Amino acid sequence: MGGQPLFILDEDAQRTHGKDAQSSNISAGKAVSEAVRTTLGPRGMDKMLVSDSGDVVITNDGATILSEMDIEHPAAQMIVEVAQTQEDEVGDGTTTASVLAGELLAKAEDLLDDDVHPTTIVEGYHEAAGLAQEAIEAEVLDVELDDDTLVEVAESSMTGKGTGDVDAERLAEVIVDAVRHAKTDNGVLRDNIEVHTQTGAATSATELVEGVIIDDTPVHDNMPHSVEDADIAVLDAELDVKESNVDAQYNVTNVDQLNAALDAEEQELSGYAEAVVDSGADVVFVTDDVADRVASQLAKAGVLAVESVSSGTAKDIVETTGAKRVGSVEDLDSDALGFAESVGVEKHGDEEVTFIQGGAAAEKVTVFARGSTEHVVDEIERALNDALDVTIAALDAGGVVPGAGATEIAAADHIRSKAASIEGRKQLAVEAFADAIDVLPRTLAENTGLDAIDALVDLRSRHESEGIAGVISEGQTGVVDNPIEYGILDPAAVKREAVDSATEAATMIVRIDDVISSS
Repeated sequence: MGGQPLFILDEDAQRTHGKDAQSSNISAGKAVSEAVRTTLGPRGMDKMLVSDSGDVVITNDGATILSEMDIEHPAAQMIVEVAQTQEDEVGDGTTTASVLAGELLAKAEDLLDDDVHPTTIVEGYHEAAGLAQEAIEAEVLDVELDDDTLVEVAESSMTGKGTGDVDAERLAEVIVDAVRHAKTDNGVLRDNIEVHTQTGAATSATELVEGVIIDDTPVHDNMPHSVEDADIAVLDAELDVKESNVDAQYNVTNVDQLNAALDAEEQELSGYAEAVVDSGADVVFVTDDVADRVASQLAKAGVLAVESVSSGTAKDIVETTGAKRVGSVEDLDSDALGFAESVGVEKHGDEEVTFIQGGAAAEKVTVFARGSTEHVVDEIERALNDALDVTIAALDAGGVVPGAGATEIAAADHIRSKAASIEGRKQLAVEAFADAIDVLPRTLAENTGLDAIDALVDLRSRHESEGIAGVISEGQTGVVDNPIEYGILDPAAVKREAVDSATEAATMIVRIDDVISSS
């Protein structure tokens, strides 16, 4: 080579390797984890997130916080992905997964300082994660998942979240009713449950609607705003004068020709209205525009028409009412009509919404969530969606386990009991994993006002003597007690997913010893 240097990377590229890369990545992951740690549990605090444009989000939902944060560090983004994976898979436990991933990184950092090889840490963590899954499975309660139990699951997921002027139990009952409506022999159909938010009332006004709620309203003021026993049509068509696809000009030379053109146009529009009326439809939902003259004629005939309905909304209406979605008025007949017990337009606050209830197909239900402000209803919507997801997870994905940190205490104890049989330095990583899991009940204790160390000692002692112990929020502080007696239950699926996703993220970050970034 004649002593000439060999350039592999661009001269503007930046490279961090060895312990510097590991330290940077671990620090970034820990920082993201710490950002959501104080939100954990029933006494968790909220975060206010302000965007560049001034939009404000107030929440203690881990997935929302991390998705709204402007995070650039690639390792930190992996912790965000942990939360997103948790949210996608089971709908809750995002803060748990993020906090656990951060603590696994913190323990790994100590092991690296003690010259434990990253591969050994990774192997130990994966073995410990398997032991944790064994412990979670052993904690699954042998109980019937009746409505009372499911209400406890839903309520546990919402405790500590912004639920306005009503306690979580009231909302949990609405959630369980919704889940029962959507339950089939093949499981709960999550897509058949919607959450529709509306400001203008207290949270206690939240209710379950057997049907769908849409923001679209009648196209004409003189149309009926309430229709009982409604025959419903859904049209993928424009009820307006057809425009020619040919760029042509028409030369009108006298009044008779103009009148003939206007008569033809009027006849076309009248034909649309007559076709709808003749089909027997009381309500018609149109995905395109409805001409003013068509709307006027429909109003005179007592037909409620809604225009510019989105494709997704039209699909919901079809699934609720059993209507057939047709592409033209010529295809509209009695066989294409669906049915709903009522279609009504109601004003809530300054806005009107349309309720379609008691449909013949009856596949859709909607949780109509109320709140006094946009910030309140946004947080209630997040809480309700989490509650829906965990209730479904409990039914469809493996039952429930004790909450309040009890399952984590059991998992840590099981891992420690097995660690002594593991040879070599891998044992250190397994024990470190158990210590990392302790961060969850310890954080719960901190957030309820207890001394974290004393609480952890009490939890371990109570678990050893009675087999179960959790941190219960009571008044302005907390106590160590049996969470089952307080109705604090979590889906086993949430715990399993949190362990898996946190372990995967932490081990992936630990294995990185070189970071190369180009300009």
